[in-house]
Amino acid sequence: MFNVQLLDCTLRDGAYIVDSQFGDGAIRGIINKLQEVGAEVIECGWLKDKAHVAGSSFFHVPADVIPYLTNRKDHIIYSVMIDWDRYNLDSLPPYDGKSINAVRVVFPHGKHVEGMEIGRQIKEKGYKVLFQSANTLAYSNDDLIALAREANKIKPVALSVVDTFGAMFEEDLERIVKVLDDNLDPEIKLGFHSHNNQQLAFALTIHFIRYFSDKRRDIMVDSTLCGMGRGAGNATTELVASYLNRKYDCHYNLDAVMDAIDIYMGYFQENYKWGYSTPYFIAGVYQCHVNNIAYLLNNHRTSARDMRNIIESMGQADRRKYDYDLLEKKYIGIVNRKVDDTDAKTKLEKTLTGRNIVLVAPGKTSVDEQGKIKEYIQDKDAIVIAVNAIVPGYDYDFAFFVNPARYEYARETLVEGFSKVRKVVLSNIKSEADENEIVIAYDHAVKQGWPHFDNAVICALRLLDWIGVKEVSLAGFDGFKMRYNESYADPQLPTLNPENKWDELNEEILNMFTEYKENSENCRVIHFLTESLFNK
Repeated sequence: MFNVQLLDCTLRDGAYIVDSQFGDGAIRGIINKLQEVGAEVIECGWLKDKAHVAGSSFFHVPADVIPYLTNRKDHIIYSVMIDWDRYNLDSLPPYDGKSINAVRVVFPHGKHVEGMEIGRQIKEKGYKVLFQSANTLAYSNDDLIALAREANKIKPVALSVVDTFGAMFEEDLERIVKVLDDNLDPEIKLGFHSHNNQQLAFALTIHFIRYFSDKRRDIMVDSTLCGMGRGAGNATTELVASYLNRKYDCHYNLDAVMDAIDIYMGYFQENYKWGYSTPYFIAGVYQCHVNNIAYLLNNHRTSARDMRNIIESMGQADRRKYDYDLLEKKYIGIVNRKVDDTDAKTKLEKTLTGRNIVLVAPGKTSVDEQGKIKEYIQDKDAIVIAVNAIVPGYDYDFAFFVNPARYEYARETLVEGFSKVRKVVLSNIKSEADENEIVIAYDHAVKQGWPHFDNAVICALRLLDWIGVKEVSLAGFDGFKMRYNESYADPQLPTLNPENKWDELNEEILNMFTEYKENSENCRVIHFLTESLFNK
């Protein structure tokens, strides 16, 4: 019967999440706990071409790992990973039995010969060698045969199949492992490293294990505590260990797994984010490098629909790498759909210029102080504009939408109010106006340069300034509280800041608001009708 081994790579794959800064205590403690668990392979981090810094799981030479191996066991494989072309092997001394005893070499599709040559040189220095073939889904059957034959020349401990983009289904995995199993030296273990973009990491790991359960080949499966890893994360050590205990009579210490999570992982779970999400699902569907997703999220707060369209419009080769210039071009093409808003501007100028304008933002004060706000509107005979949400109780002249999710939410949940009000919609939402709508080019309301540059109130002010409005009053522009549902008149509004970094967001909005006031050409007089963090 086959033998299955558990490789925990929390300190290596999790390094993407914390920029390797786990801290001395956590690195040491996680290694010790994984030893208690009984993990056969513990991946302690990376070897990098830079000096090791205390508390980091980026090491320069094996000696840097020694302080973290306080109870080193001879039967355990302690590995580190190197990128095949990003580490100078001249820095790697011969194995001396005091530190890590293995190096795992990762290489991309098309570079297996070069990657395995690096492994051969590492093996000559006395270390065990493991290979990780990134994006194995891209390999044809002939590619897989060539991969296996090259590995047979080196005879590594293991060759791992990698679902780099979390894009595999069961039949994909079966095709790959069947070809490799038929052609790989029987003494070489086959491994599997999964990603959870389609919430299949654990399921595919189970399928991989079961596939080999009636075969002779020994196997190795990767996992991380709490699934910690770049993007959508990985199969979780706690689930994999429990499954192996129950189904294959393994004896992993689940109490030690729980201790590792309780003692060391809670902090990271509270302060960092990883795991399944819709953007990383898109990455999985289109076999797309996670850096593309991160760029669109961090630089443009791209909606899921636009993100899918952007990624879908790219060729497969472009998806698997990250070309930020190309992404920027695709993004601009999607959100700044070509619209001629000359007539729209003229209509708004005739209606809005020379009038008192009240912007009703969706902060809680727009409900709590509605009586006072409505009295002001009546007294000034003001034009009332809803900002990115329709707060019930007001007679609106316009509703201004910046965000597609907020537009759809208002249309679906506030049917009557939405249908009767005239909408001003940016071209990132649509390029052609429906009945009772005006479409404005995206760049006439948006100024980039901040992570959350599309704050709706700031965009509304920029639009009014472009039209030529001189004066405006704000209601419900409260600022964010520490809990999302305490910030809005409607706590069910789609969240626009999933990271929950409210203080940072408030600072950023204040910075944008200050910059707007300093540089606006027309709309320079702003009154606050309700209390606001930004009225400074």
